[in-house]
Amino acid sequence: MQVSIRKIGNSQGVLIPKPVLAQVGLDDVAELRVNNGVIEIRPAKRNPREGWARDSQRIAEAGDDALAWPEFANDDDRDLVW
Repeated sequence: MQVSIRKIGNSQGVLIPKPVLAQVGLDDVAELRVNNGVIEIRPAKRNPREGWARDSQRIAEAGDDALAWPEFANDDDRDLVW
């Protein structure tokens, strides 16, 4: 697919069709780099734990933060000397 390079303010840009953006999973942020003379646009790497603090706070506020597995021990654990 050929696209036109357009002037955008003091820069230049290319309009990327919405279906192409959806196909590669691009939303609002992307990584842009030049690799051996080729411009690469990739989905931005996000922190896999992004939002965990907010979600855990929401779960605690809802009172839904009980243990998933009950605590358990072996019968002889009380005899262990630490």
